[in-house]
Amino acid sequence: MQSSYTDFLKRSLIFVAVALVPVLVWYLFDVILIAFGAIIVAMLLWLGAEPLMRWLGLRQGIALALSGILILMILGAIAVVFGTRVAIQLQDVFERTASGASGIEQTLRQSEWGSLALNHITGSSFSLTEILGSFLRISSSVLEAVVIAVISGIYLAAQPRLYLDGLIQLFPPKTHARAAERLEAIGNALRLWLIGQLVQMAIIGTLAMVALWLIGVPSALALGLIAAIGEFVPYVGPIVAAVPAILVATTVDSGAALWTAAAYLAINQIEGHLVIPLIQRYLVFIPPAVILLGIVAITDLFGPASFVFAAPLSVVIFIAIKVIYVRDTLGEETKIPGQSS
Repeated sequence: MQSSYTDFLKRSLIFVAVALVPVLVWYLFDVILIAFGAIIVAMLLWLGAEPLMRWLGLRQGIALALSGILILMILGAIAVVFGTRVAIQLQDVFERTASGASGIEQTLRQSEWGSLALNHITGSSFSLTEILGSFLRISSSVLEAVVIAVISGIYLAAQPRLYLDGLIQLFPPKTHARAAERLEAIGNALRLWLIGQLVQMAIIGTLAMVALWLIGVPSALALGLIAAIGEFVPYVGPIVAAVPAILVATTVDSGAALWTAAAYLAINQIEGHLVIPLIQRYLVFIPPAVILLGIVAITDLFGPASFVFAAPLSVVIFIAIKVIYVRDTLGEETKIPGQSS
């Protein structure tokens, strides 16, 4: 009798725990995002440390410290060389973006169809300037989350085994080896995806900056930086990053705006037909529809705050499904991104 009661109690507790998981994920998603940001920071530190350990034979702690110092030195050098210029150009971009958006809104207001469309979307209080302003505004809470993610990422990078072993211990003892293997596969795929995104960011940011400079659009350096940052969110980010560039170009003349739109379209084609295929060939391939639908689903479920990490979260979910469900549960053969076999 006591044994049946104990079994019933255990099953009830397991059922309640499983039922509470979605609720906990919903309410703790901000914490999950910060933790995910910490993982990204840790991976960046390890990306810098691995060549030092492989080529120079340095110990892990020294290599990680040097990696962090090198990253800070690079950021510091960029800040010294371009910092003031970028800050001025970003301010100029915000002002010109607001001016361009206001000009477009006024032009639409002068047209009966344009005014009707604007009023139909959000009523008479619609303002492109306010929307862009709210999009570009960085709140103190976001900065606080970034600081926490960076500090946590340093701790994760310093003792990855400690936190990985703690995560593995959440699984039944008999499955520890398998859990470690699956987590390694997911982490390796995420690492390769991150390398690919960094390469894309560098290439596309440089192409955008050069194109805008040749066209004669003001603040080309800052707009190139925005284009590079936009690449971190595949497919959606580049489109969003093109908006301020086109709006800034409208403050010059209509020809500059058309050339800017054409330049971003050409860069998008170069990215889609040359850059991405090369990166996917040597690093990791994730179906575009998976990333795009994942971004939409995660952002819709958890709000705008999840937009930044929606793509890497989609990568993790995709790899987890392939490893845990398709291969382990269904027994189907499937290629795991980042694995040679």
